[in-house]
Amino acid sequence: MKYRYNGTTEDLAKGIRIRSLKMVCKSKSSHIGSCLSIADILAVLYGQELAFNPEKPDWIERDRFILSKGHAASILYAVLAEVGFLTTEDLSTYCEDGSLLAGHVNHYVNGIEFSTGSLGHGLSVGCGVALAAKRDKKSFRTYVLLGDGEMDEGSNWEAILFAPQHKLDNLIAIVDYNKLQGLGVISEVINLEPLIDKWQSCGWSAREVNGHDHGELIDTFSSIPFENNKPCVIIAHTKKGKGVSFMEDKLEWHYKSPDSDQLKIALNELNNSG
Repeated sequence: MKYRYNGTTEDLAKGIRIRSLKMVCKSKSSHIGSCLSIADILAVLYGQELAFNPEKPDWIERDRFILSKGHAASILYAVLAEVGFLTTEDLSTYCEDGSLLAGHVNHYVNGIEFSTGSLGHGLSVGCGVALAAKRDKKSFRTYVLLGDGEMDEGSNWEAILFAPQHKLDNLIAIVDYNKLQGLGVISEVINLEPLIDKWQSCGWSAREVNGHDHGELIDTFSSIPFENNKPCVIIAHTKKGKGVSFMEDKLEWHYKSPDSDQLKIALNELNNSG
């Protein structure tokens, strides 16, 4: 049974952006730009798309979600708190010594399927989980959210070749295509274009969406599988730092954390946004 958030997915996205900003500021950690770019995708997934039960985190029929770009940990912890896996007190320990809420996602946390952060592993693991589900005749789906810079990893392309071979139509890849990676602009570091053609040529059923348009995301997820016997990929065009004007499309927010004054400005923008 799919989880239903008690509110709109837009409200959920705003809430997790606010939580993530506070966590990163308090801990003086990084990757807030990467977190903000996927807030809307996570809100739609956890707000109404995924099947899970926070009271039974090991429920065998739950959908599996893997955040392959594991450095965007704070926003995933934030949404897990919003839907009941974690508490506000848990979030206050983010990046502290001894905390389970590490700066890269940690599978010892309820709701986390796989520890990630070494890029290029999530989709390969997702293939294995989806294949096991097929062989065990389980109906759950496996969703893997990848960064666009992460697409430079060869292990991803091995997985991209593997999934159609095994007709894994229970596997959904989502690419956070915000056009920036750790060292620069995607098109200048390693150009991925034509990205959707590359996935399709490997046997995937692919769609491109505005990764900040909740209606478009909801319609796209509700259409899965796009084709029988084919894995799905959603190329989500996003903006790094989305929701905070001085962070949007700024590479430095891959590394910087906001100070208290910047946090106030960011929270004010979010609280007064539609």
